[in-house]
Amino acid sequence: MTRNTETTAHAHPGWTGIGLCLAAALLFGATTPLSKNLLGALGPLSMAGLLYLGAAAVTSRSAPGAVRAWRVSGGEDRWRLAGALLFGGVIGPVLLLMGLRLAAAGTVSLWLNLETVATTALAWALFREHVGWREWLACALVAATGALLAGAGGWAAGPAALWVGLACLCWGLDNNLTALIGALTPAQTTFLKGAFAGTLNLTLGLGLEGAPETWSAVQLALLAGAFGYGWSISLYIAGARQIGAARSQMWFASAPFAGLALSWLALGEPIVPEQIAAGLVMAVGLGLLLTARHAHLHRHEPLTHTHSHRHDDGHHGHAHPGVPPERRHTHPHTHEPARHSHPHEPDLHHRHAHGSQE
Repeated sequence: MTRNTETTAHAHPGWTGIGLCLAAALLFGATTPLSKNLLGALGPLSMAGLLYLGAAAVTSRSAPGAVRAWRVSGGEDRWRLAGALLFGGVIGPVLLLMGLRLAAAGTVSLWLNLETVATTALAWALFREHVGWREWLACALVAATGALLAGAGGWAAGPAALWVGLACLCWGLDNNLTALIGALTPAQTTFLKGAFAGTLNLTLGLGLEGAPETWSAVQLALLAGAFGYGWSISLYIAGARQIGAARSQMWFASAPFAGLALSWLALGEPIVPEQIAAGLVMAVGLGLLLTARHAHLHRHEPLTHTHSHRHDDGHHGHAHPGVPPERRHTHPHTHEPARHSHPHEPDLHHRHAHGSQE
């Protein structure tokens, strides 16, 4: 039976997802200057492999049954995970590290905001996410500042910007695919991505680049991967499933500011005026998201999936004796059909078309 209501009381949409994405951004932002410092002792392939193996190690205990969950997942989720593994886990990190070898860590940190542009454009073009004028203007500002930084670096910055831009395109596709995976928890997705991509890239690195120069570099890379990739990716996926790929990526775009600050403080890189100007413009773009709201009458079709949820959000009415409505928990559950109106994000429950406002 379809529940049909014009308006439904909901908790403020998106704040939990925003907090998760900001925490993920802080952790990931710190890995760029650290990776720059380690590239002298490790090749890009080996470095990418160690980063993701560190991610797999730190999420292994919180991702029980990951392989089994993948085996019993539907065909669509399997293809989504395969695409995320290939583009986000294998190709993207290597492209980033190749660009990082050619440019300053602070500049590369800011270029990483091109991931926001790629994620938003792909979310709108391929995955039916609603993107409003504020989101498009934020993307335009980010793209313009990326061009500003590339121009300030002269011709030498061109190849580095190209590598980073291609990495951001890969991660943009990865972000959209992982936001739609409903059969695995964020920790399980991160573990599978880390184990597969890490093993493949490290194997290729050892064969093509040789053994690492020092054991301490290996340890630091694994540690950076545990925090900057493992915990960061898990937090980001959890946030993306609550607020959608495009919006989660825009909040995650604060990561480069952490990387830029650490590049100045930890690596002693010079403070470049173009970096400050670019950072200010990007901050304006992110500020546009604070006023973005999306609400209309829409319909929910029957849906069965697995994700972290609570029972006071207007979408999860199934009962758990003794479990407070505000407590988050994860398990497979089924949604009944419903029709209502409320402010919402393009999360796992709101992948509807907007032509008919249903």
